[in-house]
Amino acid sequence: MKRCYVLFAAVLFSMTGFAGSSYGGFTFIPNDMMTTPFGPAYADILLEPENFLPCEGGPYALCYYSGPEPISCETTEDGKFANCKCFELPYGKYFVDINAIQNVDIYLETVAACGDDGSGCQATNSAPVCGYINTGTFFPDTDMVSTFSFACVPEQGIGETSCPQSLYAGCMTAPCTRTEEDGIVDCLCPAFDGPYQVGLNDQACTLGDNQIWSAAYNPNVTGTIPVPPAGGCIPDAPESLGGCPLITSNIPEPPPGIDCAEVCSEYESCLGPNGVQAGFSCDATLCTDQCNDGDLVGDACAGLSGCDISEIAKLEADVGCSCCASQICGCEASAQTENAVFGLNQRQRDIGITPQCDINGTLCGEERRGGGGSSCAVSGPGENADFSLYLIISGLAMAAMFRRRLQVKANRR
Repeated sequence: MKRCYVLFAAVLFSMTGFAGSSYGGFTFIPNDMMTTPFGPAYADILLEPENFLPCEGGPYALCYYSGPEPISCETTEDGKFANCKCFELPYGKYFVDINAIQNVDIYLETVAACGDDGSGCQATNSAPVCGYINTGTFFPDTDMVSTFSFACVPEQGIGETSCPQSLYAGCMTAPCTRTEEDGIVDCLCPAFDGPYQVGLNDQACTLGDNQIWSAAYNPNVTGTIPVPPAGGCIPDAPESLGGCPLITSNIPEPPPGIDCAEVCSEYESCLGPNGVQAGFSCDATLCTDQCNDGDLVGDACAGLSGCDISEIAKLEADVGCSCCASQICGCEASAQTENAVFGLNQRQRDIGITPQCDINGTLCGEERRGGGGSSCAVSGPGENADFSLYLIISGLAMAAMFRRRLQVKANRR
């Protein structure tokens, strides 16, 4: 019944759609279809946990914290939109509310594939909308779109403040353009008048100077953020919010139904701009990243958005761990990738982040000296570059001692 209603609404939309607004060199017409009884797509309505579609890729924008200065949302003169400053994230795990997809065609395609509530697309990147965002084809002439992620929770926090009916910005899947300020993008978010929830605790609902919150509304008052499946966890998300942990130094066996050959093929075949195998380098940084290291994650995960990681995602969901598939399947990285991982780990340490290598002894990489290198240190259980170097030095010392003994014997003769 809802699908027929949606198709009928699409016809009405084409005839009486929301007036477009020129912004950043493009015209944006938001999806004003009544995707729920509580409002159109740009109202950002969440009815149940399955409405959140899990995706991984990027780049994407995070407007969850936008509203007051310094990451403000200021209404346009006509009051129909808000120009919101949002964080830019180059790559990571993110979520799309199926009720808030602001491209009509992509909304209809996603509903057809995932069901009205999104329950048919709970595997990472299984929803069509994920592919459009990761390939930059969700909206023309945009740098990225806004979604939700946990990426900045350690620095910015998370919570909930319920507010009465008022104007707020519905930023889910809104178009965004880069600014001259590093790590900040401008997003054009449609404004909606209704009750809403702010994603932080103890916040003032009314802001001054034409500023409004980027917000969402759950009429069931059960939260507006993704929650883990019953008895499960969310790979590549913070443990405190239902995310899966990193593996320990005791590497588990691959679960039944996982094709480790395919897992390793996905790691080995996905190359970044510099020929580095992006799955390895991204795993080494992604699950320990912070909101202030976007350039580092961008370098580590460059090129991964265009690659198939379905078997990797399936393994991590089945095992219940984050950034762990290459270690479990024993996938081997190239010498160039080893060297890149080694450098990325040090870059994390330099800005006060503890890399995964220092937590569980995996994804340590190996520094390449004089053009040499190894291809066995990235994914081995508990191996690290220092131990490998120790073995090499010890072996050379023993070989030198043996040669000296042979020389002594020869001289005696």
